[in-house]
Amino acid sequence: MKKTKDKTKKETVKRVLAYISGYKLLIILSMLFAAVSSALTLYMPILIGNAIDLIIGRNNVNFSAVAKTLTVIGIMICVNSVLHWFMNTINNRITFNVVRDIRSDAFSHLQILPLSYIDSHQHGELVSRLIADVDQFADGLLMGFTQLFTGIVTIIGTLAFMLSINIKITVLVVFLTPLSFFAAKFIAGRTYGYFKTQSEIRGEQTALIDEMIGNQKIVQAFSYEETASQRFGKINDRLTKASVKAVFFSSLTNPTTRFINSLIYASVGLTGALSVIKGGLSVGGLACFLSYANQYTKPFNEISGVITELQNALSCAARIFELIEEKPQLPDKDTAVELENVQGNVRLNDVCFSYVPDKKLIEHFDLNVKSGQRVAIVGPTGCGKTTLINLLMRFYDVNSGSISIDDNFVDDITRHSLRSNYGMVLQETWIKKGTVKDNIAMGKPDADMQEVVAAAKATYAHNFIKRLPNGYDTVISDANSGLSQGQKQLLCITRVMLSIPPMLILDEATSSIDTRTEKQIQHSFAEMMKGRTSFIVAHRLSTIQSADIILVMKNGSIIEQGTHKQLLEKNGFYAELYNSQFAV
Repeated sequence: MKKTKDKTKKETVKRVLAYISGYKLLIILSMLFAAVSSALTLYMPILIGNAIDLIIGRNNVNFSAVAKTLTVIGIMICVNSVLHWFMNTINNRITFNVVRDIRSDAFSHLQILPLSYIDSHQHGELVSRLIADVDQFADGLLMGFTQLFTGIVTIIGTLAFMLSINIKITVLVVFLTPLSFFAAKFIAGRTYGYFKTQSEIRGEQTALIDEMIGNQKIVQAFSYEETASQRFGKINDRLTKASVKAVFFSSLTNPTTRFINSLIYASVGLTGALSVIKGGLSVGGLACFLSYANQYTKPFNEISGVITELQNALSCAARIFELIEEKPQLPDKDTAVELENVQGNVRLNDVCFSYVPDKKLIEHFDLNVKSGQRVAIVGPTGCGKTTLINLLMRFYDVNSGSISIDDNFVDDITRHSLRSNYGMVLQETWIKKGTVKDNIAMGKPDADMQEVVAAAKATYAHNFIKRLPNGYDTVISDANSGLSQGQKQLLCITRVMLSIPPMLILDEATSSIDTRTEKQIQHSFAEMMKGRTSFIVAHRLSTIQSADIILVMKNGSIIEQGTHKQLLEKNGFYAELYNSQFAV
């Protein structure tokens, strides 16, 4: 388990360094400024020591020399401040450029992940990785850049200056200082797991909040508030416990290293005082050495804090890279062709598919649809209707068998050209943030206003759109549109009406629309479907009576097929479904 954790941490560090390496020039500049700033900081104790030695005794002070020394110190402080400003600006730029790149890669990768991954993960947890975890990583990385470079340069420089003043005391400092580092490493090594657990629970919490807010009406309708609060409370308690452990153990680092550093400082002071008494060191030299001893141990303390913070950053980065490293959907073949001049002949041959290997769904499914046919698919919930649509659109690939369009197997066709030849209206609506016109023209961005209005009139959406505050220029979004579910669905239907591709998929396309409007839209649908292969999934059998062929599905197989009249005459499962809706 420990080997796996160490391996994961090393791989995460390599990935982070790979992103950072893209900004080598900025890193070199940052290190250069850190080196110069540290050199100026380290030279100041020598000047201060010299100034102390110029104060020989009462009425025996070289004021002019002291004034010159203090002037030099003042100039160095100003220069050092400017260098720090440049260094911090560069470090901020590096950090947020790296964070931007990681977040962009994560979001881009999310677009090419198979739908099975999105379906099997809570959406709030994915949001947490892209937002909260990346922000936590940014905080740790920024601290690393700000303090790590400066700390390392300060340690090396201070060591050199101390050796030039007194070798024996320097050896004492060097011998004792590693105790601080080992203590920090011991504590930090045990905080990584706590921080990773904290990130995971935080993602779970985000997922629950996202779920509850997005479905607040249902939560209140079923009086689920108390249960939701209890679920949140349990997750919150777990997060509290994990956070307390992570913060407690990480917070031990600073006081532990400060205690060790104080012992070092006291040892240096005692040893240096004895050396002053013996005449081996001046008072100014002792003051200078004490300052160096403090500066030498201080970076260890800061670096130990950085290491602890980096454990949190690396644990968050590991979760982001887990997402980026997820296997994407199988890419289009190199020989994949663009689907053009589509006639709409669709054939499914011996198709088998299941979402879970040990739970069978569609088995040995055969279907042959001719160009221009209107195919209705009916059956009880869970029989495989929507799954069939997912396979036609290649949101999922079949386990065995084949699907072809105009004698082209779908896995030999580019996904983009396959899906662009389907017009799809689902029961679930989706409205992007933008104007009503933008939402309608999503499938045909170059459409002019006349085309958009014509499509809206054909779907009877024009009337309610004109009543909106700014008509077609009204800004709406899925979360806060001010539109009813039926109006949202009309906009989704209008999208398809505008682009009118050669094949159509209507999956409960009118489920949220009132009966009167539905009857009006049926006429538009009939016009739209003329000459186009259409797949219609519907529970309301009144909407599919004019279909050329009705497929009756049960347990993933077609058990009946024929026209509405033929299926009623069979007096089978379809007749039973129909009578359950219309029998008096």
